[in-house]
Amino acid sequence: MRTTILFCLSLLAGTLSGADFVITISCDGMGSSYMQSMMDAGKMPNLQKFASEAAGTTNARADYDITVTLPNHVSMVTSRPILGKQGHNWKSNTDPKKGQTLHPANGITVSSVFDVAHDNGKRTGMWATKSKFSLFKVSYDAEHGAPDTTGPDNGRTKLDQFVYETASSNVTARFISDMTSHPCNYAFVHFGEADGVGHESGWGSDAYFNALMNLDACIGRIMNMVKTDPLLKNKTAVIVTADHGGELKQHAHPNNPLNYTIPFFVWGAGVTKGDLYRMNKATRSCPGYSRPGYAAKPQPIRNSDAGNLALSLLGLGPIPGSVVNAKQDLRY
Repeated sequence: MRTTILFCLSLLAGTLSGADFVITISCDGMGSSYMQSMMDAGKMPNLQKFASEAAGTTNARADYDITVTLPNHVSMVTSRPILGKQGHNWKSNTDPKKGQTLHPANGITVSSVFDVAHDNGKRTGMWATKSKFSLFKVSYDAEHGAPDTTGPDNGRTKLDQFVYETASSNVTARFISDMTSHPCNYAFVHFGEADGVGHESGWGSDAYFNALMNLDACIGRIMNMVKTDPLLKNKTAVIVTADHGGELKQHAHPNNPLNYTIPFFVWGAGVTKGDLYRMNKATRSCPGYSRPGYAAKPQPIRNSDAGNLALSLLGLGPIPGSVVNAKQDLRY
Protein backbone atom coordinates (compact mmCIF):
# COMPACT_ATOMS: atom_id res chain seq x y z
CA MET A 1 0.00 0.00 0.00
CA ARG A 2 2.80 2.40 0.97
CA THR A 3 4.62 1.62 -2.28
CA THR A 4 1.49 2.40 -4.29
CA ILE A 5 1.03 5.73 -2.52
CA LEU A 6 4.65 6.70 -3.12
CA PHE A 7 4.36 5.75 -6.79
CA CYS A 8 1.23 7.87 -7.21
CA LEU A 9 2.92 10.81 -5.49
CA SER A 10 5.89 10.50 -7.82
CA LEU A 11 3.58 10.67 -10.85
CA LEU A 12 1.99 13.80 -9.48
CA ALA A 13 5.28 15.46 -8.61
CA GLY A 14 5.38 17.41 -11.85
CA THR A 15 1.98 18.97 -11.25
CA LEU A 16 2.16 19.80 -7.55
CA SER A 17 2.52 23.51 -6.96
CA GLY A 18 5.93 24.69 -5.82
CA ALA A 19 5.51 28.34 -6.81
CA ASP A 20 3.46 31.32 -5.71
CA PHE A 21 4.76 33.33 -8.68
CA VAL A 22 5.60 32.35 -12.26
CA ILE A 23 7.44 34.57 -14.73
CA THR A 24 7.55 33.63 -18.42
CA ILE A 25 10.31 35.40 -20.35
CA SER A 26 10.06 35.31 -24.14
CA CYS A 27 13.28 36.15 -25.98
CA ASP A 28 11.96 37.19 -29.39
CA GLY A 29 14.14 35.86 -32.21
CA MET A 30 16.60 33.98 -29.98
CA GLY A 31 17.34 30.84 -31.99
CA SER A 32 19.06 28.05 -30.10
CA SER A 33 22.17 27.85 -32.26
CA TYR A 34 23.00 31.52 -31.75
CA MET A 35 22.23 31.41 -28.04
CA GLN A 36 24.34 28.28 -27.54
CA SER A 37 27.35 29.74 -29.35
CA MET A 38 27.19 32.84 -27.16
CA MET A 39 26.90 30.80 -23.97
CA ASP A 40 29.79 28.58 -25.05
CA ALA A 41 31.88 31.71 -25.55
CA GLY A 42 30.99 32.97 -22.07
CA LYS A 43 29.15 35.97 -23.47
CA MET A 44 25.74 35.22 -21.95
CA PRO A 45 26.78 34.38 -18.36
CA ASN A 46 23.40 35.01 -16.78
CA LEU A 47 21.50 32.74 -19.15
CA GLN A 48 24.31 30.17 -18.91
CA LYS A 49 23.92 30.05 -15.13
CA PHE A 50 20.15 29.96 -15.44
CA ALA A 51 20.31 27.05 -17.89
CA SER A 52 22.75 25.12 -15.69
CA GLU A 53 20.27 25.29 -12.80
CA ALA A 54 17.11 24.68 -14.84
CA ALA A 55 15.17 21.85 -16.41
CA GLY A 56 15.45 22.54 -20.08
CA THR A 57 16.45 21.90 -23.66
CA THR A 58 17.89 23.86 -26.57
CA ASN A 59 15.95 21.63 -28.99
CA ALA A 60 12.37 22.79 -28.45
CA ARG A 61 10.10 23.78 -31.31
CA ALA A 62 8.13 26.79 -32.43
CA ASP A 63 4.72 26.31 -34.01
CA TYR A 64 4.75 23.82 -36.90
CA ASP A 65 3.04 26.04 -39.47
CA ILE A 66 4.10 29.61 -38.68
CA THR A 67 7.39 30.93 -37.29
CA VAL A 68 6.60 34.60 -36.73
CA THR A 69 6.24 36.61 -33.56
CA LEU A 70 2.66 37.40 -32.60
CA PRO A 71 1.01 34.08 -33.57
CA ASN A 72 3.64 32.15 -31.60
CA HIS A 73 3.13 34.35 -28.56
CA VAL A 74 -0.59 33.71 -28.74
CA SER A 75 0.28 30.00 -28.68
CA MET A 76 2.47 30.54 -25.61
CA VAL A 77 -0.40 32.00 -23.58
CA THR A 78 -3.20 29.78 -24.96
CA SER A 79 -1.27 26.48 -25.31
CA ARG A 80 -2.83 25.94 -28.73
CA PRO A 81 -1.41 25.45 -32.23
CA ILE A 82 -1.87 28.41 -34.54
CA LEU A 83 -3.96 26.75 -37.26
CA GLY A 84 -6.82 24.25 -37.40
CA LYS A 85 -9.96 23.39 -35.47
CA GLN A 86 -8.01 23.26 -32.21
CA GLY A 87 -5.85 26.27 -33.02
CA HIS A 88 -6.31 29.88 -31.96
CA ASN A 89 -6.09 30.87 -35.65
CA TRP A 90 -4.46 34.25 -35.08
CA LYS A 91 -2.14 34.57 -38.10
CA SER A 92 -1.51 38.32 -38.25
CA ASN A 93 1.88 39.67 -37.19
CA THR A 94 0.90 43.34 -37.13
CA ASP A 95 -0.85 45.64 -34.67
CA PRO A 96 -4.49 44.65 -34.30
CA LYS A 97 -7.08 46.91 -35.83
CA LYS A 98 -9.21 48.98 -33.48
CA GLY A 99 -11.55 46.66 -31.56
CA GLN A 100 -9.99 43.51 -33.02
CA THR A 101 -9.43 40.68 -30.52
CA LEU A 102 -8.31 37.08 -30.40
CA HIS A 103 -11.87 35.91 -30.04
CA PRO A 104 -13.79 34.71 -33.13
CA ALA A 105 -16.86 36.62 -34.26
CA ASN A 106 -19.13 33.70 -33.29
CA GLY A 107 -18.87 34.60 -29.63
CA ILE A 108 -16.43 31.86 -28.64
CA THR A 109 -13.73 33.03 -26.25
CA VAL A 110 -10.12 31.92 -26.73
CA SER A 111 -9.07 31.21 -23.16
CA SER A 112 -5.55 31.86 -21.94
CA VAL A 113 -3.23 31.42 -18.99
CA PHE A 114 -4.43 34.87 -17.91
CA ASP A 115 -8.04 33.57 -17.65
CA VAL A 116 -7.21 30.62 -15.43
CA ALA A 117 -4.84 32.50 -13.15
CA HIS A 118 -7.11 35.54 -12.76
CA ASP A 119 -10.28 33.51 -12.24
CA ASN A 120 -8.51 31.68 -9.42
CA GLY A 121 -7.76 34.94 -7.65
CA LYS A 122 -4.23 35.45 -9.01
CA ARG A 123 -2.90 38.77 -10.26
CA THR A 124 -1.64 38.76 -13.87
CA GLY A 125 0.49 41.04 -16.01
CA MET A 126 2.37 41.48 -19.29
CA TRP A 127 5.39 43.65 -20.07
CA ALA A 128 6.19 43.87 -23.79
CA THR A 129 8.50 45.67 -26.22
CA LYS A 130 6.27 45.58 -29.32
CA SER A 131 3.09 47.59 -29.80
CA LYS A 132 1.29 44.66 -31.45
CA PHE A 133 1.14 42.96 -28.05
CA SER A 134 -1.76 45.31 -27.35
CA LEU A 135 -3.73 42.40 -28.80
CA PHE A 136 -3.54 40.75 -25.39
CA LYS A 137 -4.61 43.88 -23.56
CA VAL A 138 -7.79 44.34 -25.60
CA SER A 139 -8.62 40.62 -25.82
CA TYR A 140 -8.63 40.19 -22.06
CA ASP A 141 -10.03 43.51 -20.87
CA ALA A 142 -13.31 44.18 -19.05
CA GLU A 143 -15.27 44.30 -22.31
CA HIS A 144 -13.83 41.28 -24.12
CA GLY A 145 -12.71 38.95 -21.36
CA ALA A 146 -14.92 35.99 -20.48
CA PRO A 147 -17.15 35.92 -17.39
CA ASP A 148 -15.50 34.40 -14.32
CA THR A 149 -17.32 31.17 -13.46
CA THR A 150 -14.65 29.86 -11.06
CA GLY A 151 -15.34 30.52 -7.38
CA PRO A 152 -15.75 34.18 -6.43
CA ASP A 153 -16.30 36.54 -9.34
CA ASN A 154 -12.99 38.29 -10.06
CA GLY A 155 -14.36 40.10 -13.09
CA ARG A 156 -13.80 39.88 -16.83
CA THR A 157 -10.47 41.71 -16.92
CA LYS A 158 -8.06 38.79 -17.12
CA LEU A 159 -4.90 40.83 -17.70
CA ASP A 160 -4.56 43.05 -14.65
CA GLN A 161 -1.54 45.01 -15.84
CA PHE A 162 -0.17 45.72 -19.32
CA VAL A 163 3.03 47.68 -19.91
CA TYR A 164 4.53 48.62 -23.28
CA GLU A 165 8.07 50.00 -23.59
CA THR A 166 10.20 49.92 -26.74
CA ALA A 167 13.53 49.10 -25.08
CA SER A 168 14.24 45.87 -23.21
CA SER A 169 16.18 47.76 -20.53
CA ASN A 170 13.14 49.97 -19.87
CA VAL A 171 10.81 46.99 -19.75
CA THR A 172 13.17 45.32 -17.28
CA ALA A 173 13.31 48.37 -15.02
CA ARG A 174 9.54 48.77 -15.07
CA PHE A 175 8.97 45.05 -14.49
CA ILE A 176 11.29 44.96 -11.48
CA SER A 177 9.66 48.06 -10.02
CA ASP A 178 6.17 46.64 -10.48
CA MET A 179 7.00 43.15 -9.21
CA THR A 180 8.61 44.45 -6.05
CA SER A 181 5.78 46.90 -5.30
CA HIS A 182 2.63 45.09 -6.53
CA PRO A 183 3.67 41.62 -7.75
CA CYS A 184 1.79 39.49 -10.26
CA ASN A 185 1.39 35.79 -9.58
CA TYR A 186 1.68 35.23 -13.31
CA ALA A 187 3.83 37.60 -15.33
CA PHE A 188 4.77 37.50 -19.02
CA VAL A 189 7.84 39.49 -20.09
CA HIS A 190 8.68 39.99 -23.78
CA PHE A 191 12.08 41.13 -25.06
CA GLY A 192 12.02 42.00 -28.75
CA GLU A 193 15.33 43.72 -29.53
CA ALA A 194 17.19 40.66 -30.85
CA ASP A 195 14.41 40.12 -33.38
CA GLY A 196 14.47 43.75 -34.46
CA VAL A 197 18.24 43.75 -34.90
CA GLY A 198 18.05 40.42 -36.73
CA HIS A 199 15.71 41.92 -39.32
CA GLU A 200 17.89 45.00 -39.67
CA SER A 201 21.41 43.54 -39.57
CA GLY A 202 20.90 39.79 -39.85
CA TRP A 203 20.83 36.83 -37.51
CA GLY A 204 24.42 36.02 -36.57
CA SER A 205 25.65 39.58 -37.18
CA ASP A 206 27.73 41.44 -34.58
CA ALA A 207 24.73 43.67 -33.89
CA TYR A 208 22.53 40.63 -33.29
CA PHE A 209 25.03 39.10 -30.86
CA ASN A 210 25.28 42.44 -29.04
CA ALA A 211 21.49 42.38 -28.69
CA LEU A 212 21.72 38.90 -27.14
CA MET A 213 24.27 40.22 -24.64
CA ASN A 214 21.91 43.06 -23.72
CA LEU A 215 19.13 40.50 -23.33
CA ASP A 216 21.38 38.46 -21.06
CA ALA A 217 21.93 41.50 -18.84
CA CYS A 218 18.15 42.00 -18.57
CA ILE A 219 17.65 38.37 -17.56
CA GLY A 220 20.40 38.77 -14.98
CA ARG A 221 18.60 41.74 -13.41
CA ILE A 222 15.34 39.82 -13.24
CA MET A 223 17.01 36.77 -11.73
CA ASN A 224 18.73 38.93 -9.12
CA MET A 225 15.29 40.27 -8.15
CA VAL A 226 13.83 36.76 -7.94
CA LYS A 227 16.69 35.53 -5.77
CA THR A 228 16.83 38.49 -3.39
CA ASP A 229 13.34 39.97 -3.00
CA PRO A 230 11.88 38.62 0.27
CA LEU A 231 8.45 37.96 -1.24
CA LEU A 232 9.71 36.25 -4.39
CA LYS A 233 12.73 34.37 -3.08
CA ASN A 234 12.23 30.56 -3.11
CA LYS A 235 8.61 31.08 -4.20
CA THR A 236 9.09 31.88 -7.88
CA ALA A 237 9.50 29.80 -11.03
CA VAL A 238 10.85 31.27 -14.26
CA ILE A 239 10.25 29.97 -17.80
CA VAL A 240 12.55 31.16 -20.60
CA THR A 241 11.76 30.39 -24.23
CA ALA A 242 11.55 32.02 -27.68
CA ASP A 243 9.06 32.41 -30.49
CA HIS A 244 11.48 31.60 -33.33
CA GLY A 245 15.07 31.93 -34.49
CA GLY A 246 16.13 33.30 -37.86
CA GLU A 247 18.55 33.24 -40.77
CA LEU A 248 19.95 36.19 -42.72
CA LYS A 249 17.27 38.85 -42.13
CA GLN A 250 14.08 36.79 -41.87
CA HIS A 251 12.39 33.84 -40.17
CA ALA A 252 9.26 33.32 -42.26
CA HIS A 253 10.00 29.80 -43.51
CA PRO A 254 8.63 27.30 -40.95
CA ASN A 255 10.67 24.41 -42.44
CA ASN A 256 14.04 26.05 -41.69
CA PRO A 257 15.73 24.53 -38.59
CA LEU A 258 17.31 27.89 -37.75
CA ASN A 259 13.79 29.31 -37.54
CA TYR A 260 11.99 26.55 -35.64
CA THR A 261 14.68 25.39 -33.18
CA ILE A 262 14.37 27.30 -29.92
CA PRO A 263 15.28 26.99 -26.22
CA PHE A 264 12.88 26.08 -23.44
CA PHE A 265 13.97 26.27 -19.78
CA VAL A 266 12.13 26.25 -16.47
CA TRP A 267 13.82 27.15 -13.19
CA GLY A 268 12.94 27.75 -9.57
CA ALA A 269 10.40 26.72 -6.96
CA GLY A 270 9.26 23.14 -7.46
CA VAL A 271 11.67 22.49 -10.36
CA THR A 272 14.40 19.84 -10.56
CA LYS A 273 17.27 20.67 -12.90
CA GLY A 274 17.99 18.35 -15.80
CA ASP A 275 17.28 17.60 -19.45
CA LEU A 276 13.55 18.00 -20.13
CA TYR A 277 13.49 15.22 -22.73
CA ARG A 278 15.14 12.75 -20.37
CA MET A 279 12.69 13.77 -17.66
CA ASN A 280 9.72 13.25 -20.01
CA LYS A 281 10.57 10.10 -21.97
CA ALA A 282 7.01 8.80 -21.82
CA THR A 283 5.33 11.93 -23.20
CA ARG A 284 7.92 13.91 -25.21
CA SER A 285 10.43 12.88 -27.87
CA CYS A 286 13.57 14.79 -28.82
CA PRO A 287 13.09 15.59 -32.52
CA GLY A 288 16.75 15.79 -33.52
CA TYR A 289 16.80 18.11 -36.55
CA SER A 290 13.28 17.20 -37.67
CA ARG A 291 10.05 19.19 -37.57
CA PRO A 292 7.27 16.96 -36.19
CA GLY A 293 3.67 17.98 -36.82
CA TYR A 294 1.00 18.05 -34.14
CA ALA A 295 -0.13 14.52 -35.01
CA ALA A 296 3.27 13.05 -34.07
CA LYS A 297 3.39 10.94 -30.93
CA PRO A 298 5.17 11.70 -28.69
CA GLN A 299 5.39 15.42 -29.31
CA PRO A 300 8.52 17.55 -29.01
CA ILE A 301 8.62 20.22 -26.36
CA ARG A 302 7.16 23.42 -27.82
CA ASN A 303 7.00 27.05 -26.79
CA SER A 304 3.23 26.55 -26.51
CA ASP A 305 3.84 24.19 -23.57
CA ALA A 306 4.51 27.33 -21.55
CA GLY A 307 0.94 28.36 -20.72
CA ASN A 308 -0.17 25.11 -19.14
CA LEU A 309 3.26 24.61 -17.57
CA ALA A 310 2.95 27.94 -15.78
CA LEU A 311 -0.46 26.97 -14.44
CA SER A 312 0.88 23.60 -13.33
CA LEU A 313 3.64 25.37 -11.40
CA LEU A 314 0.98 27.52 -9.72
CA GLY A 315 -1.05 24.42 -8.83
CA LEU A 316 -3.87 25.31 -11.24
CA GLY A 317 -5.61 23.29 -13.93
CA PRO A 318 -5.16 23.64 -17.70
CA ILE A 319 -6.44 26.34 -20.03
CA PRO A 320 -9.94 25.49 -21.36
CA GLY A 321 -9.74 24.51 -25.01
CA SER A 322 -5.96 24.05 -24.96
CA VAL A 323 -4.34 21.02 -26.60
CA VAL A 324 -0.60 21.50 -25.98
CA ASN A 325 0.35 20.16 -22.55
CA ALA A 326 -3.38 20.04 -21.80
CA LYS A 327 -2.78 17.06 -19.52
CA GLN A 328 -0.11 19.12 -17.76
CA ASP A 329 2.16 16.12 -18.06
CA LEU A 330 5.38 18.02 -18.80
CA ARG A 331 7.48 16.95 -15.81
CA TYR A 332 9.96 19.27 -14.19
